[in-house]
Amino acid sequence: MPTLDRQDDVFVLDLGDGENRFHPDWLTSISTALDKVERQTGPRALVTVATGKFYSNGLDLEWLFSNLDRHRDYVLSVQGLFARMLSLPVPTVAALQGHTFAAGAMLSLTHDFRVMRADRGYWCLPEADINIPFTPGMSALVQARLTPQIAHEAMLSSHRYGGVDAVAAGIADRAVTEGEVRTAAVELAQSQASKAGDTLKTIKTRMYASTLATLRDTTLPLS
Repeated sequence: MPTLDRQDDVFVLDLGDGENRFHPDWLTSISTALDKVERQTGPRALVTVATGKFYSNGLDLEWLFSNLDRHRDYVLSVQGLFARMLSLPVPTVAALQGHTFAAGAMLSLTHDFRVMRADRGYWCLPEADINIPFTPGMSALVQARLTPQIAHEAMLSSHRYGGVDAVAAGIADRAVTEGEVRTAAVELAQSQASKAGDTLKTIKTRMYASTLATLRDTTLPLS
């Protein structure tokens, strides 16, 4: 399960050491951690990290297919996490040390910055390959955070981007060695920590107003 630590002004939220799929209990744990970050005052920033082969493989499809009667509530909770992260009143950095797929890739896009491992691990939106359409909210998120050309390629072709390619495409901000991913992300977050607060939240909320509205819209189709 996710764990939250603090290094000076930077909160480090470790998503786990497995595939870090979005099980309901995992989502609850993430929400509790974000509550702690938001309750703090003064300079602060958030880095999300993981341990092992994966940053996150996205939705917990095994759980979902066993609980189809909870499909709508589950997807709404995922989109709620995306909206919360996108508008969080602290600078956020995703440290992508491993595979970042599907909803895990979308989660990375809700961060202000992304640092990715250069030599191994892929960032990918495989929905076209696995026959799961993007919800309107997910589509809005990807299109808000990537250029039209890259959003088109990533969403329709399920292209797998390595770290260097991800930087070239504007998906990641930096590509570094495996041992530097977490350190570089924390250093970047620390450099932005003084910006935390209501003004930052207002800027984010206004910048992504339409995306946030779509992610939070409970009347839209979710499949």
